[in-house]
Amino acid sequence: MTLRAAGRQSLVDTVVEQLRAQLAGGEWQVGDRVPTEHALAEQLQVGRNTVREAVRVLVHAGMLQSRQGEGTFVVSTTDPAAVLRGIQRAGIRDVLELRIALEAEGARLAALRHQPADLERMLGALAAQAELVGAQGQPPYDNLELYADHDVEFHTAVVDAAHNSALSATYGWFSSSVREALVTAHGDQDMPHIDPVDHQALVDAIASGDPDAAEGAARALLDVPKRAVDALLAPGA
Repeated sequence: MTLRAAGRQSLVDTVVEQLRAQLAGGEWQVGDRVPTEHALAEQLQVGRNTVREAVRVLVHAGMLQSRQGEGTFVVSTTDPAAVLRGIQRAGIRDVLELRIALEAEGARLAALRHQPADLERMLGALAAQAELVGAQGQPPYDNLELYADHDVEFHTAVVDAAHNSALSATYGWFSSSVREALVTAHGDQDMPHIDPVDHQALVDAIASGDPDAAEGAARALLDVPKRAVDALLAPGA
């Protein structure tokens, strides 16, 4: 068995990914005992503590099992967490497709019917969300639910600015699914983060009173995560 030497950045994550790849690639079969910490550390050119932490991650994921006095054995060559992420992403795609339909029409009508208070509400939600974003412009992983709440408030404000009671009621009923999908997406490092500029572009388009521009901005905003999910769910991805 030959494992590529791990780099020096995010060592534990690197080792986890390499071991996961070896398992998925058939390097070890279910029931096999994997090499010792010492052997893996030498092959990967990392410390034994790094290997130990990586093994713990894979034990927690249900791929490996540590047996006292016997070693570490393969339980599964498929990462259950990866399967779950696929299911979650499929759910996110379903939510995104419906969001595009509702929010694009909501934005179009909002451009024609919005009131100053509607724009203030949108900007207030964006400001509250911006306060939670770190220096690197990333969502706060220790407070994703509040971050998602502000995101939902922004999009709800867009839909409500259409001043269509049926549309608002439908989106309000749907908003819990939107929130759940947002929390999942924001916590998924493979998903792109929405640029605040895209949110502001939607507000500006609505404020301009141009329904085509507002609809286009709404679709462009949601097209970013939609294309990312499609790519992640594509066969062979």
